[in-house]
Formats: sequence, structure tokens, C-alpha cells
Amino acid sequence: MADTFGPMRDGDADDDVIGRGPDAGSSRDEPIRVLVVDDHALFRRGLEIVLAAEEDIQVVGEAGDGAEAVDKAADLLPDIVLMDVRMPKRGGIEACTSIKEVAPSAKIIMLTISDEEADLYDAIKAGATGYLLKEISTDEVATAIRAVADGQSQISPSMASKLLTEFKSMIQRTDERRLVPAPRLTDRELEVLKLVATGMNNRDIAKELFISENTVKNHVRNILEKLQLHSRMEAVVYAMREKILEIR
Repeated sequence: MADTFGPMRDGDADDDVIGRGPDAGSSRDEPIRVLVVDDHALFRRGLEIVLAAEEDIQVVGEAGDGAEAVDKAADLLPDIVLMDVRMPKRGGIEACTSIKEVAPSAKIIMLTISDEEADLYDAIKAGATGYLLKEISTDEVATAIRAVADGQSQISPSMASKLLTEFKSMIQRTDERRLVPAPRLTDRELEVLKLVATGMNNRDIAKELFISENTVKNHVRNILEKLQLHSRMEAVVYAMREKILEIR
């Protein structure tokens, strides 16, 4: 089913989005530069019209699919990429990682009709800072852009509740595993786990430990297998619960 601009409406921005950004009138030296990515030209045009009314936000470009989004991000170096999840040629989640590589400072907000938990988790793992459903109001789009530009995360309430439910489930599974002696990790695996828990990707871990990226991947796979975990997110929870990662 095609995404449309129809569900978006003017309204109270504070009630529908988790996280709250600065007021529209907050001072900025330069406007927030936004790249709009959606496979429907009418929806892109609607967003441009809405955001054109915001003095502190400037739409610097648009793209119709994830592949074009990566190219545009490399050329324009936007502050925010406002992107759909499901698009032809290359989807938004797949494009996230590439955009972070070509424009590291860009922050990505997924704006979609998809309320699938898998899409939410994959988007977060791929580097998205926001995940908003297209049912939000037009005012909330600008509010979310400002909040993410200021370093906050923005997730629609219905999706945030799913994320919290998953974390609770992960913690419960971790508690159950604590009843069984944990498998012993090697010193190198512990080093990798600590760096995974701090949010580093495989490439950064490889540089930090002076090993190849493939070696890091092997270590991560061995860690997950030994601890009977299914994802890096679960590894972070495990490291915190077992006090492997020291939080200061």
C-alpha cells in the first residue's frame, strides 16, 4: 500500500511523539538542512511546503529512493535525512548505513506508515535516530527535526511501547540465564563485548583493537553463540547486567 501525505494533520505536537525538542523560536546560527526521501513525489512536495513555513528549517534536496538518497546525502551533507522505510530500488533502512558512511554528521529520521517491530529494530540498528509514523501532525514533523538536530531521539509512542516491551523481554531472558553459569569468554572476546556495549560498530572495534573487521565479526558471532544471545542489542543488555561494562 502506498504511503500518502493524507494521515498528517495540524495539531498539538506535544501529545503524539515521544521526546520533546526546543521551541520553534530557539536561536540557531544556521537553519537545519533537511534532505527529504520518499518514493512519492506528492508526499515529498507536501513535506517541502510544510517545512518551508519554518524559518529555522531548510529543505536542501529530495530523493525518490534509498540509492538516490545516498548520492544526495554525499553531495549535500544535510543535518537531517527525513526518509521513508519502504521504497523501490533500495529501502530506507538499507540506505541508513551507507548514508552514515558518506555523511557521518547526518541524523536520520524514518517517517513511514510501517508499524512493524522488525522495521523499528532494524532502523535503530542501522543508525536511525528517529522513527515516526505518518499519522503524526504536520507541526510534529518540524518539532521532531529540531529535537533530533539537538541530539534527542524521537519515536512515535506506539512504537516506543513496542521497544520497551522488547527490552523487558530481553531483561527477563537475561535473568533466566543468570540461573545457569555463564560460559567463559576469552579475554579478547571480553574486550570486543565491552566495545560492542559502548555502541561501536565492527569497523571501529577493528581499528581500536588493531585487528581485521572479519576477525571482529567472528568474535561477535562467537560471543552471541556462547551467551545464547540473538543480537548486539541483547549483548549490550547482558554486558550491563553482568557489570562487564563500567558505566561512569
